Amino acid sequence: MKLEIISRYPDTLSKSSPLLFVHGSFSDARIWDIHFLPYFAQHGYEAHAVSLRGHGQSEGYQLLPLWRLADYVADLAQAVATLAAPPVLIGHSMGGMVVQKYLEAHPEMPGLVLMASVPPQGLLLTNLDMAMRRPFLFQQMALLSMLGPGCGTPEMMRQLLFSSDMPQEKLREYFNYMQAESQVVSLDMMGIDPLRLTPGQLRLPVLVQGAEDDVFISPPVIREIAHFYRAEAQIFPHMAHAMMLELNWREVADSLLGWLEGISVHRSTAAV
Repeated sequence: MKLEIISRYPDTLSKSSPLLFVHGSFSDARIWDIHFLPYFAQHGYEAHAVSLRGHGQSEGYQLLPLWRLADYVADLAQAVATLAAPPVLIGHSMGGMVVQKYLEAHPEMPGLVLMASVPPQGLLLTNLDMAMRRPFLFQQMALLSMLGPGCGTPEMMRQLLFSSDMPQEKLREYFNYMQAESQVVSLDMMGIDPLRLTPGQLRLPVLVQGAEDDVFISPPVIREIAHFYRAEAQIFPHMAHAMMLELNWREVADSLLGWLEGISVHRSTAAV
């Protein structure tokens, strides 16, 4: 499978582990290249983002309705294999579940970051909660998943993904990045292909990040994820689901950078 991988490299010698970012539903690797890939390259990290099959410039769009979660996990394995060293894995939303499923067979990675991620128990309870609290918005999300952006609008996207202060011109720009998503993968994340990873399998540092105004993955769910992995939970105020694109994206990136520097120091000390 030919996969699109967007890469940014630092001007100086790269720091210990590369970073590999995995996008969520309805999007592709470009969402990371607006702010995050250049930011981390400027701070000394080799930064990469993969478009899963059927997304962006990767192959497989014609078969998008048929792809399974396991196919996306295979894509992640293929992307990891292209890198010179094992990366810190950073997954957003659906990409967070892809990363967690990958760790079932590859638990010895340098680090894991779950950003507004699908929780370990899957999406069933989360979707039911959203359907009860925001029924019209939940219906719009379902239509977007099945039919793509042709059934949506930038304003609808704002309600789903962004804070109220996102400028209209940015909404129109980001709306062009949206696409349909595999319904089979959505079902897999509802419980058909449950996560079999247990915290005891992991020997790696974990960071869990979430947004205060996220209509998909609420702060209580973020805290549950952090509790499951015995990890730190960071919840950012005045921010919605598309954390890497929000106007205050730098708060998330700065915090992630500090965490990366911390685990790098820890590894160096342990090696001594």
